[in-house]
Amino acid sequence: MSCARPIGGLPYVRVNVRPPSTVPEVIARLRALESSPSRSDGVACFARLYREVTEGVNAELGRHTFANAHFLERLDVRFANLFFAALDEFDRAPAGAPPAWLPLFTERAKKGVAPLQFALAGMNAHINRDLPVALVSTCRELGIELRDGSPEQADYLQVNVLLAVVEARVKRSYVTGWLSFADRLVHRFHRIDDVIAMWNIERARAAAWTNGLALWKLRDDVDLSTSFLLTLDRMVGLASRGLMIPADTALQRLARFFRR
Repeated sequence: MSCARPIGGLPYVRVNVRPPSTVPEVIARLRALESSPSRSDGVACFARLYREVTEGVNAELGRHTFANAHFLERLDVRFANLFFAALDEFDRAPAGAPPAWLPLFTERAKKGVAPLQFALAGMNAHINRDLPVALVSTCRELGIELRDGSPEQADYLQVNVLLAVVEARVKRSYVTGWLSFADRLVHRFHRIDDVIAMWNIERARAAAWTNGLALWKLRDDVDLSTSFLLTLDRMVGLASRGLMIPADTALQRLARFFRR
């Protein structure tokens, strides 16, 4: 492992190894990214949510029957590697990273943004931008047609249910504790509640499937597919910026003061 170029005063851990080829290797790299020396590092906050969701769904997959489990495994790996590639590209040349990821990567040290906001901004970029790309590349690899009504779509929808359960449990862990409870009493319409309400993993994955179908149809037209993805990239990035509007309240600022 190596400590890459600091962003906003925060170093982050980057693993100089080949891209993961299995789900356990994906989980291992996410754990490495969690090891940031700062608890408020935005990328580490996302890596924690992503890792816990991946572990939870991976455990659930063993208890369910799927029409094409190999498709789901390859999709998971290709999906994760898009995030790792974006992070590595940002480390090498920030302007070359996908626009959808730039809000999280450039604002990862921003004060006043709650860990859950960073985590959901990462999920927004990953699902809405990366998942359609991963669907197309996985189908190409396995020689499968990406289409509605396929066994793969049925498996994809079944995973949605598992994901929703796991993600809801993990999200709750970000907003528990005495400070969160007191903060909600003082600020009934707290920004964090708005952020949680804005984000729905099933809706995001449904949109990703639709965008994946569009990319599949455009796969042989390089110009159109590139334009489509760039437009999607920019729209997703704009949404991530909205998710990371500082959620500071008086209680949170006071708590941060005493932690110095």
